[in-house]
Amino acid sequence: MDVRQPTALLGGLSPAQFMQRHWHRKPLLVRAAIPGFKPPVSRAELLRLAGSEDVESRLIQHQDGQWRLRHGPLPRRAIPSLTTREWTVLVQGVDLHDDAAHALLQRFAFVPHARLDDLMISYASDGGGVGPHFDNYDVFLLQGLGRRRWRIGRQKNAKLIEGLPLKILARFEPEEEYVLEPGDMLYLPPGWAHDGVAEGECMTCSIGFRSPDAAGLAHEVLLRVADAAADEDDAPLYRDPKQTATASPGAIPAALQAFAREAVQRALADPAALDCALGEALTEPKPNVWFEPAPAGGLMERVVLDKRTRMMYDEQHIFINGESYRAAGDDAVLMRRLADGRALGPQELARASDEALELLAAWCDAGWAHARSDG
Repeated sequence: MDVRQPTALLGGLSPAQFMQRHWHRKPLLVRAAIPGFKPPVSRAELLRLAGSEDVESRLIQHQDGQWRLRHGPLPRRAIPSLTTREWTVLVQGVDLHDDAAHALLQRFAFVPHARLDDLMISYASDGGGVGPHFDNYDVFLLQGLGRRRWRIGRQKNAKLIEGLPLKILARFEPEEEYVLEPGDMLYLPPGWAHDGVAEGECMTCSIGFRSPDAAGLAHEVLLRVADAAADEDDAPLYRDPKQTATASPGAIPAALQAFAREAVQRALADPAALDCALGEALTEPKPNVWFEPAPAGGLMERVVLDKRTRMMYDEQHIFINGESYRAAGDDAVLMRRLADGRALGPQELARASDEALELLAAWCDAGWAHARSDG
């Protein structure tokens, strides 16, 4: 992707201009971001996904002034009739289950994969919505079917209505209002309050981004660092030949405290270990994701990553689905191209080393990637 090339998706801005002017800064309304756009899945397909046990879904209803929330799986009998007003079904991670949805998400790959999260699609009856709220992450709201009226504002008062199953703002203060039609898109930075209400039957695609909090990210990284440290065969054991008899056995010896501090410092001292732990954590597949092993054999003229596969890299490593590999030279360049473009063609594979081809074949066998013979 040429990030300097203007695109209709961003209203004539290039990805570089958008990131400089709007990302994390201010909203952007784009009319006809994708001309002639239709949702990647139909209403029937979306509601079928909502009934699956391995798909995260929610049903939100607003009736008689009351908000109701039900988490999936949602059998068809749990979903109101299409003529009933003010209900919404939201399905997370549609890109993990549908190729067209995955392709739509990749249009936004001008943001690092480490930040790109998933494609959520919502279906709403007339008047349906989730109430005025704000998110702590960036989001692109792409209208897929029907019309949705959005009111947005820089919310100063973050107080929520108490006693509700949803996080709805108590005093929403909209500043702008837009009606989006199919193909229109609205970008909102973190913290911008918004309230979208369906005007008739409505489907909206939400491209969301990961915003890990410091504590959660530290937890994931430190767990992996600790696991790696536990695998060390030559890790020193605590010894206390100078320990004297004590009349206070409940007191932790100062020498043991120092030993523990040194152990943690030793585990964190290697920057490469931290980098590996971060890459593995960022590429860990989402819960309820599994891969189907591919049948053996077949000519490998083209390799395409599975839509559920997460693949990233840093200067010294390749990361894929929670695993890390050291990489250098031409093979590292090849694997980085695969991580960036999610596919390798015949010319690229022809230059791959035997070791790289063997690794790609193993990923194909595991279902992480797929070999194609169609060129």
